[in-house]
Amino acid sequence: MDWRDHGILLSMRRHGESAAIIDVFTEAHGRHAGVVRGGASRKVAPVLQPGAQLDLQWQARLEEHLGSYRVEPLRSRAAAALSGRLALAGLNAVTALLSFCLPEREPHPVFYRRSEQLMDLLGQDEIWPLAYLNWELALLEVLGFGLDLSRCAVTGTREDLAYVSPKSGRAVSGPAAGVWADRLLPLPPCLRGEGPAPDREIAEGLRTTGYFLAEKVAPALAHRPLPEARARFVDLFSRRL
Repeated sequence: MDWRDHGILLSMRRHGESAAIIDVFTEAHGRHAGVVRGGASRKVAPVLQPGAQLDLQWQARLEEHLGSYRVEPLRSRAAAALSGRLALAGLNAVTALLSFCLPEREPHPVFYRRSEQLMDLLGQDEIWPLAYLNWELALLEVLGFGLDLSRCAVTGTREDLAYVSPKSGRAVSGPAAGVWADRLLPLPPCLRGEGPAPDREIAEGLRTTGYFLAEKVAPALAHRPLPEARARFVDLFSRRL
């Protein structure tokens, strides 16, 4: 069995004296692990940095085997990731969530391309947080927990949408929320793709997507806690407010 693809390196760990096991999000083969011979060497290890874009050739005797990779670097994102604390925290959040949420060997080519585009925005701190928020919305959709923010779940109106139901993931208008407003999640305009998206609104949006990641996605994954890298990114971003 063998195939060739390209992908984003999510993680690398040593395997034996000189090899490494890498976890990669690929376009056609999903999240896929494999062994890189000499991956821990001084020559190859600098290439195997989280976020790196790689050309990959995977080979194994049987499809269900771990298999081995031959890798060639396409581009590094190290410089962008190290351009500031927010960029590095963002990179770590994305790679950690992909490793945490995505099932192995299940392709998501459209979401892969969206993830690649997000990674290419690293270091552009003025636009990264909103792009990241929209990426989390897309991640929830891919995982089967997409939010329906098109109309009010109570009245059907498309006007004055201000909240999200934590139970259904559907929008609720301000008038329909009534006395239950304090039990609902915020629905800032930027979560619906509207308005200039100031940092305060993005932070509110991250509170909402974070709820569904923690309370819907994580329980579906054997109740494992969300990666701390996401919380660190959100905390660092919130300090800009």
